[in-house]
Amino acid sequence: MSLTHRPVDKKDIHFICGFPQSEDELFFMFPKAKFPLSFSQLWDAVAQRSDSSVVELDGEVIAFANFYRWESGGRCSIGNVIVSPAARGRGVGRYLIEQMISLAFEKYQATEVTVSCFNQNVAGLLLYTQLGFHPYAVEERKGRKGVRVALIHMRLSSQEM
Repeated sequence: MSLTHRPVDKKDIHFICGFPQSEDELFFMFPKAKFPLSFSQLWDAVAQRSDSSVVELDGEVIAFANFYRWESGGRCSIGNVIVSPAARGRGVGRYLIEQMISLAFEKYQATEVTVSCFNQNVAGLLLYTQLGFHPYAVEERKGRKGVRVALIHMRLSSQEM
């Protein structure tokens, strides 16, 4: 499997909008969005964020992420992480997050990279800890239909790389 990554293009947005298969998956990726994810919701997020990136396999877009915070010499925070249903469980998420970590440390000389993950997203929590992220805070949030959920904030410092 030969994965590549590049900046997102406007033509990719329609493909990415099809990745969240349920309200829960969309909530994990983009808590403020309404299901199903629309072009305008995602394109607006891309416009407000930095370094929106896709992963491709054989020219097909299969994953997406960006930074919702990007500080030179400070913190970069990864958000809007999603992998195509057809590509899950094959190392694509790991590749995507590794590329975002590299971008944060190389382009922004970040001192740390953070990611936040809801407690129900077991695959995400396991991936982030395997990549060296450590929990540093837990925030109570309202999930879909007002249910209490925990948003687990995790970080990876540049010294740990």
